[in-house]
Amino acid sequence: MAHDVLVVEDEEDIAVPLMRTLEREGYEVNRVSVGSEAVSFAVGAGPALVILDLGLPDMDGIDVCRQMRSGGYLGGIIMVTARAGELDRVVGLDVGADDYLAKPFGLAELLARVRALLRRSGGAPAHDATTVTTSSGLRIDAGSRRVHLGEREIALTAKEFDVLAVLATHHDKVVSRETLMTEVWDQNWYGSTKTLDVTIGRLRSKLEAAAAGEKVVAIRGVGFRLETGT
Repeated sequence: MAHDVLVVEDEEDIAVPLMRTLEREGYEVNRVSVGSEAVSFAVGAGPALVILDLGLPDMDGIDVCRQMRSGGYLGGIIMVTARAGELDRVVGLDVGADDYLAKPFGLAELLARVRALLRRSGGAPAHDATTVTTSSGLRIDAGSRRVHLGEREIALTAKEFDVLAVLATHHDKVVSRETLMTEVWDQNWYGSTKTLDVTIGRLRSKLEAAAAGEKVVAIRGVGFRLETGT
């Protein structure tokens, strides 16, 4: 079954070759050119992946991403932008993007990012274990890619789930930053590891809000550890 991809891009000279390339790769592609339509489509149709330009005519792409996530969209989001600043990258990741690509970019590089993100979010378990249940009762099901505390589901994005799955598999043990980047973003990730810090931050906030009884502890200069809170 082909993955469906939403392209959110108002510039024809970028959108057209991008869509053709994705279609040649076998993806089902839809396109919108304004942020309000992008939010409605993502939340309503739930595509596997959104490729989101930050420079849209009606809304800033950061706000589009934020509204997609707050509306319940849990698929992958790759931001593309001409903005080169680290601050924009961090803010984009902080509101829920999974990856960030600066213009101009090669289509081969974008495809590599798309494949990597869909491989993680498309149903393949992040680890061999089907389900990990912590002593606090947090249940991470790699088969369905869902997380529950009792009967209540904790909604996570693709990258948040993958990071949690890796940490839960090594519960109470330190997982290095390098291992997390390799396991979750793999060899196709070319950016800084700041994206890991932002994803960890979002994951922490969701676990705390759900009173999950688990906390992600940073081990300075080494990595992170998932442990049951006291």
